[in-house]
Amino acid sequence: MLTVQSLFTEYGAPNGASVKAAQDVSFFVPEGKFFTLLGPSGCGKTTTLRSIAGLEKPTSGEISVSGQVVYSSQKNISLPANLRNFGMVFQSYAIWPHMNVFQNVSFPLEVKRLKPSSHVMKEKVMSVLEAVGLDHLAGREATKLSGGQQQRLALARALVMEPRLLLLDEPLSNLDAKLREKMRFELKRMQSKFGITTIYVTHDQSEALALSDEIAVMSEGRIVQIGSPRDIYERPKTKFVADFIGTTNFIEGAIIGQERIKNLWSVQTPLGILSVLSELDLKIGSKISISIRPEDIYLSDEPLPPGNANTMTGVIEQSVFLGEYMDLKIKFGDYEILARSHPTLRTSNGERIHVRLDAAKCVALTNSS
Repeated sequence: MLTVQSLFTEYGAPNGASVKAAQDVSFFVPEGKFFTLLGPSGCGKTTTLRSIAGLEKPTSGEISVSGQVVYSSQKNISLPANLRNFGMVFQSYAIWPHMNVFQNVSFPLEVKRLKPSSHVMKEKVMSVLEAVGLDHLAGREATKLSGGQQQRLALARALVMEPRLLLLDEPLSNLDAKLREKMRFELKRMQSKFGITTIYVTHDQSEALALSDEIAVMSEGRIVQIGSPRDIYERPKTKFVADFIGTTNFIEGAIIGQERIKNLWSVQTPLGILSVLSELDLKIGSKISISIRPEDIYLSDEPLPPGNANTMTGVIEQSVFLGEYMDLKIKFGDYEILARSHPTLRTSNGERIHVRLDAAKCVALTNSS
């Protein structure tokens, strides 16, 4: 469906230097999928989205949709934004305050070169308003809608054009936390209902994990990893990805041997010898970082059976009750890790706690990652 190949976008800076906003960005999005560009501010994700939309002209590369090239530096093609037939929703919803809900949605049809009849237009507008749950507010002034309703209105206005591609640039960032969580479900429901290929930009990891079929994590203008939400979270390829997506512990160590079980390695660390997972071709003696998520650390009030890999005893330095779970800082001499446990854990601050790290969830990352 959407193919982006070797996209470079650079800007001139006031001091004469160039700002490298997108660097060799390439990815493919199949028909009907929800694809997210995720990364911190300034990583190039919005620039990439605007280049797809035709609002930015890349320095080089190629963008095609369903086989049609909309931009190519080599073929000297740059289709204007208004001819690409993409829907776009920005961070600010750009609702027209002098129009009611119906008029806001119908406006893109009104200005089309081939304007539909009033009957067809009304059917299209009311159909999309019904899909986003605003059909009963068609006559209301747009400025009198709540934040969540305005977000759905902006989506309806993009969808009424039946776009080939839906581009969303941080559309939930202006909503409060509770409404943002609710709108994630709404957004995913609408995307599934319409079956429209969607490119989503966000810096919110939870949003990306909840909504996406596939995620591209970006850093400094480049894509550093593409994968499903579960792959990105459980199998990060770099320290940046592991650190940016959710919460993790990094334990430094050195490879001392390969184990009999495929892809498991023995690593000397400040916590002792740990078994860790890696599909990399590691070398004996090489330095690595181990990423282990707090929820993959098993805690027990009672001693654990002897002989199990990655078992040790630490001291609870601090615990924080968070309702459905507890976060605990556990000390092993001078080393500290963060663990997450069910509130039924009885061991108190200052007491010894028995710990096991899930070897399959201990991911080895080279120091160059």
